[in-house]
Amino acid sequence: MPTSSSRKLVILDRDGVINLDSDAFIKSPGEWVAIPGSLEAIARLNQAGYRIAVASNQSGIGRGLFDTAALNAMHAKMHKQLAAVGGRIDAVFFCPHTALDQCDCRKPKPGMLKMIAERFEVDPSVTPVVGDALRDLQAGAALGFPTHLVRTGKGEKTLAAGDLPEGTQIHNDLRAFALDLLAKESD
Repeated sequence: MPTSSSRKLVILDRDGVINLDSDAFIKSPGEWVAIPGSLEAIARLNQAGYRIAVASNQSGIGRGLFDTAALNAMHAKMHKQLAAVGGRIDAVFFCPHTALDQCDCRKPKPGMLKMIAERFEVDPSVTPVVGDALRDLQAGAALGFPTHLVRTGKGEKTLAAGDLPEGTQIHNDLRAFALDLLAKESD
């Protein structure tokens, strides 16, 4: 697999990693609030040659809590705020299904991550997956992606519950993940 900078990719979960999470779902642009430092972390990764893909379960669509237009508006806000700090997300993948749909794209199943790896032509073994929930890590581990848990969002609860995939690295937040990744890259 090519290792040029055009192949460098980080896959991020959205809610709880990039923006604040809510048990009541993030349903509108007004409810979408970036976690302090997360947008700057993405910009820093971009500046180091990384592309960013988001892989997000959005069962609120399947539950009828919001529609695709609302999701697109949330992502437009995210892209605009990222651009303001010099960052960008190259693609947003989402699963609109509920667990009852038994689809292959809803994490912890790896279908969405498989699509991302194919679209970006990356080697999973060198492509970090960052999430705050066990299902994010399980989806990544199923395909051999290095898994990274952030303590933001559901991260503390996920860490306390244990049973993380082998080799999962723990970071305080997305900023700490980015700094750790870039420090290892310069070693």
